[in-house]
Amino acid sequence: MRAIPSTVFTHRGVGGPPSPLPPLGCLHFFLSRLRADRGPGHGGERWLRKGLALSKERGRSLMKRTAVLCMTEQYRDAAQHFTGKLDEEVALFCGNDSYIHPIVFIDNENYWVYYFIMNENNWKSRWSKDQIKAMLLEQQQAFWQGETGTEREVLGEIERAIPLPHAVVISGLRRVGKSTLLAQLAHRLGEERFYYVNFEDDRFLGFQAEDANDLYQALVELFGERKVFIIDEVQNVTGWEHFVRRFMDQGIKFFITGSNASLLSRELGTRLTGRYIPIELFPFSFAEFLSFKEYTVPDLARQTTVEMAQLQQVLGEYLRLGGIPEPLKYPELPLLRTLYDDILYRDIATRYHIEEVQALKELAFYLMSNPTSQVSFNKLKEQFRLGSVNTIKNYIEYLENSWLIFTMNVYAYSVKRQQIAAKKVYSIDNGLVNAIGFSFSPNTGKLMENAAYLALRRKTHEIYYYTTPAGYEVDFYLPESDQLIQVVQSMDNPATREREIRALVDGMDALSLSSGLILADSNAETTRDGFSITIRSLAEWLLESE
Repeated sequence: MRAIPSTVFTHRGVGGPPSPLPPLGCLHFFLSRLRADRGPGHGGERWLRKGLALSKERGRSLMKRTAVLCMTEQYRDAAQHFTGKLDEEVALFCGNDSYIHPIVFIDNENYWVYYFIMNENNWKSRWSKDQIKAMLLEQQQAFWQGETGTEREVLGEIERAIPLPHAVVISGLRRVGKSTLLAQLAHRLGEERFYYVNFEDDRFLGFQAEDANDLYQALVELFGERKVFIIDEVQNVTGWEHFVRRFMDQGIKFFITGSNASLLSRELGTRLTGRYIPIELFPFSFAEFLSFKEYTVPDLARQTTVEMAQLQQVLGEYLRLGGIPEPLKYPELPLLRTLYDDILYRDIATRYHIEEVQALKELAFYLMSNPTSQVSFNKLKEQFRLGSVNTIKNYIEYLENSWLIFTMNVYAYSVKRQQIAAKKVYSIDNGLVNAIGFSFSPNTGKLMENAAYLALRRKTHEIYYYTTPAGYEVDFYLPESDQLIQVVQSMDNPATREREIRALVDGMDALSLSSGLILADSNAETTRDGFSITIRSLAEWLLESE
């Protein structure tokens, strides 16, 4: 294995621009955040020992932020020998003639981001044309031959957009099934109609928007001219909206997925305003969960007692397991924990260059442990000892952008009050709540409310909680349909029944509504002070509303 010249590598510290790595023979040690008195020296082992001494002098380990680049097997072994002496985790990379390949990558407790970027045209220069074609062919074949899974409810909406000139942009949580949804779409289109590219593939590391022409040429040479692009995880390409816009002007249709809501909306807003159709993909709805479980839904208007009991039982399973497909398919694996860690560290801490990672972890854990609860930014700032309310706001915004949580405002005619009042927090998935959050006992009522929120959120963004003039809280108010909704585990307890009805009636009176809805574990009708109240089984309501 020949050594790669050191001049082709760059490093970028957190928040800093790329700059060339100085040559250190064949070993390169550098810190993710370089300072004048901490810059690398000119001898591998000597610099490493100096860094360790500096760590002890400063009272904390700088080597947490150290990465090692090894160019040959010989020096890789040497690096492993040296780094094996460290009491910290490091990133060890080995290069060959064509690309940088991670031998080991165990990020440290601070999860500093390390960028290893070739210089100009780094992606194209790493691959021959034949290698690029082989890569694209492998992707296309694997995509076409992969499982199509449980048919998603939004597939019909996407199909209706096929004849339109607009790009279809599908966003959602990691592992929520976006690629599978694209596969379902592809099988509707037919194998000969589309190109498929997955930018999550590590072989696309360093791909830039200006490489799109070379990519397109390789696709045409492989498959002939086609007018549809299906692209996975497009946010991994900086400036992707530029080449999408250019190709759209040439009559090419795009179906695109991405995992960062803010990133997508910002880039779409700059270049594709009015030229795209946004689609949000959530974890399985209750109906999709039943389809995945191959459970036959009974006629809701003519259920037997046994059927009603069975439906309640499978609802309990849905509230416990959630609706993320892969963890449902492989329940023996800790996939929800892995997903959560990926979101927290890769999508948030790394992307947004967060230094207070421990505070982010504690905040996310707190929110996942308290779904449906009201939170105050000021109180959270004090609780997690962060210096600014803006930091709390930013962290929560990052969690929302990565689809981990949602926040909901109070309904008020004053926009200022909506902004400053406490917000309610909901999780993207009950399975994640149960796998990550902490609870002394099953929070069935909270899980029911969270499931109801997700069902409503699939249909509209205009969802609020409502505080009545008497100070009671109603879980949901939908101004578009003038509907108040309460969610409660059971109405059997007289005190619970009185509390829920009292709050709903006070809200209906204040908003001049004649009827309200309570979601519980059974069906009933009641009236109070001339107001009509419908009590519905959450299981049946979920199936009818979705």
